[in-house]
Order: sequence, then structure tokens, then C-alpha cells
Amino acid sequence: MIGKKIAERIGRPDLIDILTTELTGSELTSLLLEVFSRKTEQLSPADLLRVYQTNRFVKPADVDMVGLRALEDQVISVASDFDFIPLELSPVAPLGSCSVVATADQKKILSATRQTEVVADATNALALHIADLRDGKRNAITSASDLLRFSAIHRHVRTPTLPNIPGMRSHFKIACFVTGGRDTGNYQFEKVALTEHIAMMTAFFRDTLQIYDLSFQLYPRKGYPDPVAFIGKLSDYLHQQQPDCPIEVMTDGLNDNNYYKGLQYKISITVQDQTIEIGDGGFVDWTQQLLQNKKERMLTTGIGLELLYRLVERRFS
Repeated sequence: MIGKKIAERIGRPDLIDILTTELTGSELTSLLLEVFSRKTEQLSPADLLRVYQTNRFVKPADVDMVGLRALEDQVISVASDFDFIPLELSPVAPLGSCSVVATADQKKILSATRQTEVVADATNALALHIADLRDGKRNAITSASDLLRFSAIHRHVRTPTLPNIPGMRSHFKIACFVTGGRDTGNYQFEKVALTEHIAMMTAFFRDTLQIYDLSFQLYPRKGYPDPVAFIGKLSDYLHQQQPDCPIEVMTDGLNDNNYYKGLQYKISITVQDQTIEIGDGGFVDWTQQLLQNKKERMLTTGIGLELLYRLVERRFS
């Protein structure tokens, strides 16, 4: 661990424990702000330029902004037709937004000061927004069956080292869609929410972009009493509601994916003879954890919008 080695090198092996357990969040923030202030005082304009030239997090994306914006407008328009309310999220989220309720490692996220982190997954930020709206201590929910639908397009930042591939960046645009609600029995939330997400994705890819080679794969995941039977019920309902939608139930078994609960689904398209997994989604227990209520339900979907644009950019040029 690098932090431990640094602490031992300066003769304070207990430094990390002191910073994490003996300081309050506001005290640690004040300390870090003072450290960063002194660090910037040591920087010259030449140093600043050198950092810009070498830091992989700060360079602009090598994508046509006008064309990408046009694609963004299309997906938001389709989502709005399905009653997903678009949100312009903050560039930062509370510290731990991904790692506390999901399986993300905080080391893969760009942590910041003032108890925040740079957004690494907008669906986690949207989960916090839904949980805040559904918090009975603060807001009155008119009905347990009410569904909250939100969409967001956000540039995500993640820290893992990337392969040396042209166009690969540590930041990228993702279109995210979430539905939050409450269990009302007979998997009604799950049936309705999943059908809406898949219908919306079909309307976007097939009807709007004319990408007709489109398919959805359903994977059983741990988290429900009988995930295989659960997938079967959802598949039957989907076929009734969307009879012309290509849906395949996968039999890969219950692997070690602990991110999704009960079901994960993937979206595949074929463009220019390339078959690409362009997005995925599934049920998560984040609002259950945030609100400490096992009845809460949430479905997320995310598509690689920047990757999609690179595949279809000729249409926007």
C-alpha cells in the first residue's frame, strides 16, 4: 500500500489511522484545503502547462462536440417521451457514492475535498436523488406504486490505467436512465420498469437511429429467492408487452457479479458489421440501503453514448 509506505518513510506509521479515524470530515477537509493551497503556491505557469500535457484526466475528448450533442438530444428526447425527467447533474457527488452502496473500489474514483468525489457513475447520483425524494421523513410520497423516472447524460471520470488505444480516455459520456419505486407484490415494479426501459431502448436504437440489428440478453443474478424463475416471469411478461422485441434469456448461471440483484440485462447492436455490447442495466439495491427499506426497488440502464457516436458519427457529419 503506497500510503502506508509514505507514512513509514516520514516516520509516522499511524498517519493514515489518525487522518481517517481521529479527524472529523470537516477537519480533514480543512487540512487538505491547506495542503492543496500550499502545493499550488509552489507551481509556476510552466509547471501548470506541463501537468496539462501529461495528466490523462484533463485533456478534452477527441470527439466532434456538435455531432455528439445532436445524439444526446435524440436520446433525451426519446427518454422524455417515456416520461423520464432529464437532470443536469453536478460534476461531483458525495464521497462514497459508488463504493458505499455498490461494489466499486474507491481507488477507481477521483476523490475530491469537501467530502465529494468526481462523478464516476451517474446512476449512483440518480439513486441518491430518488432516495432523497422518497425519504418519508422529508417528503410525502402520494402512493407506494408511484414510479420516479430520471435520465442524465454525464461525462464520467474513472482512474484505472487505460490501454494504449486511440480515442480511449479516462473520461467519457454515458447516458443513464433510472426508475425508482416500491415493491407492490407479484414483481409488478420489476415487470413494468424493465418493460419501459427495453421499450425506450428499442425506440431509440431501432426507431430513431434505424439500427435494426438490436438484441437484449437477460442474465440471472443473485439477490432474489429464485433468480432463474424470476427471469422467466420477466421474460414472459416482456414477450407479452413487446412481442417483436428480440430478448434472449441467458443460462450462464449465477456468477460472482454482485453489482446487480436478480437480473442484469445487456444491449447489443450490430453497426458496420461490428457487434457491440453498447449498454447494460439491471436491478440494484441502492435505494434499499439508502432508505433502510427492503421494499424499495430500482432499475438502472446505461449506454456508452460516446462509443455509440463513434459508430454512427457519419450520420451527424
